[in-house]
Amino acid sequence: MRNTIISIIAILLGLIAGGILMLIIGSNPIEGYAYLIQGALGNTERFGNTLASATPLIFTGLSVAFAFRTGLFNIGAAGQMLIGGLLATAVGLSFDFSRPVMLFLMILAGFIGGALWAFVPGILKAKFNVHEVVSTIMMNWIAYWTIYYVIPGYFKGEFLETESKKLPEEFTLRIPFLTEMFDGSYVNLGLFLGVIAVIIVSFIINKTTLGFELKAVGFNRFAAEYAGMQVNRNIVLSMLISGALAGLGGVALYTGNASSIQIGILPSQGYDGIAVALLGANAPVGVFFAAVLFGILYSGTGFMNAMTDIPPELGNTIIAIIIYFAATSILIERLIKKFTKRRNEKSDVSGPANMKGES
Repeated sequence: MRNTIISIIAILLGLIAGGILMLIIGSNPIEGYAYLIQGALGNTERFGNTLASATPLIFTGLSVAFAFRTGLFNIGAAGQMLIGGLLATAVGLSFDFSRPVMLFLMILAGFIGGALWAFVPGILKAKFNVHEVVSTIMMNWIAYWTIYYVIPGYFKGEFLETESKKLPEEFTLRIPFLTEMFDGSYVNLGLFLGVIAVIIVSFIINKTTLGFELKAVGFNRFAAEYAGMQVNRNIVLSMLISGALAGLGGVALYTGNASSIQIGILPSQGYDGIAVALLGANAPVGVFFAAVLFGILYSGTGFMNAMTDIPPELGNTIIAIIIYFAATSILIERLIKKFTKRRNEKSDVSGPANMKGES
């Protein structure tokens, strides 16, 4: 409950700061936010596109949050997304089985690809105490250049060398049922995979021995080791699961929201997942709602810019301010405690005074 209140306060403060910035540049904040909401939720298609924008963020947010629970900072979700998306795309372009089999194989390939890309930083951390921030950033750029070589070399598009061939429609995560329900939006099966991932991760963290051990390692590695837990194994396992979740984010992005991979781009969702995890207080359900909020901001910013003179960069500024307040949650918590203490003191003072007057 406390984390929920802090996240809500961070969001409100970010929106207030965004409104002040709109006033500074001479725009109407009420009109700006009205267009932002309209652009994200104004009709069924826009709502579907907002959910589609949020889907990769659900996976990367879960990825970062899961690693956080073990005291690890996985900054490599972008690279893990690329490799997961690459392997899923490679399967979709290389084989021709029935659609259910192909989708299963593509999802499995993305899952394994992301996990393997996080395995190296996990081993380096467990065996040699190499800081995971350094190793995961390095793996991001190795993934970046791997895509740069593999796509033009083996999966070059028909018209452009800078992107892969388009996946056949039947081998994407889009299904006619969802497309028709949301009036042609690009929402896809990745959203359902994200919801399932939220449920599974929540169960693992809160209801299993593995989750308890992972949290124990995150709180105090040496105490967990003293208690007989296999710390190194748990570190590697945490990175594997974290990477696998990011790999699924790559599947959702490159075979659901899109149908090809472009070279020369590190997916921003990999880094935005850090913000989603912070705002969601590293709780799976919180991550889900934080991802949807970011999806609203991303989808609505373009429409707000088209209808007003408010620059699209303002949306990113609002997000950055929200992240700042979420990251400084300890300050918000202190303010809440101070306010509660003052309120209790006033009630204690007024209580005896009322009793005296009644006597």
